[in-house]
Amino acid sequence: MGTEHKETILEVKNLKTHFFSGKKVIKAVDGVDFDVKRGETLGIVGESGSGKSITSLSIMRLIAEPPGKIVDGEINFKGKNLLSETEEGMRQMRGNKISMIFQEPMTSLNPVYSVGEQIAEAFRIHQKLPKKEAWQKAVEMLRLVGIPSPEKRAKQEPHELSGGQRQRIGIARALAVEPKLIICDEAVSALDVSVQAQVLNLLKKLQKEYGLTYLFISHDLGVVRHISDRIIVMYLGKVVEIAEKKSLFDNPRHPYTQALLSAIPEPNRKKKKERIILKGDVPSPIDPPSGCRFHTRCPLATDLCRQSDPELKSLGEGHQAACHYAEAIS
Repeated sequence: MGTEHKETILEVKNLKTHFFSGKKVIKAVDGVDFDVKRGETLGIVGESGSGKSITSLSIMRLIAEPPGKIVDGEINFKGKNLLSETEEGMRQMRGNKISMIFQEPMTSLNPVYSVGEQIAEAFRIHQKLPKKEAWQKAVEMLRLVGIPSPEKRAKQEPHELSGGQRQRIGIARALAVEPKLIICDEAVSALDVSVQAQVLNLLKKLQKEYGLTYLFISHDLGVVRHISDRIIVMYLGKVVEIAEKKSLFDNPRHPYTQALLSAIPEPNRKKKKERIILKGDVPSPIDPPSGCRFHTRCPLATDLCRQSDPELKSLGEGHQAACHYAEAIS
């Protein structure tokens, strides 16, 4: 899917979100830049601690202060900087213009209200619909996301539904008032593989039918490959590679991306690739390594990598990588 002529609906510039504990500063997100085009799915992938979920919470302005704080950058949504928006303005924005689907819907669903009431609430708040009409719309949303017997299910509480059904409820809530952007934060990682596939296929079907735009966050490159048009790879608070899906999987230009891809099982034996084993663990964001943050685990690291932090540079056709040797890597 080409995105170069699409309207940009979200632009993140030099985003820095830090957490403060005494005198320690945890640089969870440390200078992130990307944009999201209308109608595309932009995937963000990386290990735990890469900053991908903190990036999504920053966009929604859901970072708890203290200990967290967005210390720099811009988050421009349809030309408006969300970091300049009032809290009341953000409340109107959340759910209405930007929605979020969480990893475990039980954390965002109220256990004592029926799922129908919780979806209907969005229609009452954002569209000012009367109670009866909001309820009818909620039932329609359950039907839209493939919940069987939606009139019956609407009256049930979250604990009465399976994990896959609860995630469909989360999708229904996110879609309720036709938001311009839906952020999926590890939206299928808590589900069984077969249910994951069902939910991913549902998201793709709804996107095609309603022209939805997704920012899809996951630690699983296989999942991201299934749903994304473009992919961002993050490591220790920074973006290390951005590319169209095919370009990233066929020709990764950052050693970290190569290592992540080498860990994916390859069913085609002729295409079997050499496994890249990363040394050690992800360093602490409290005191990240000097130079390139990946150099402590990189099989190609040199003195230049240890001393100088590489900028994200263009390699042509929308492919960017933050590696001193990106041009030589293939």
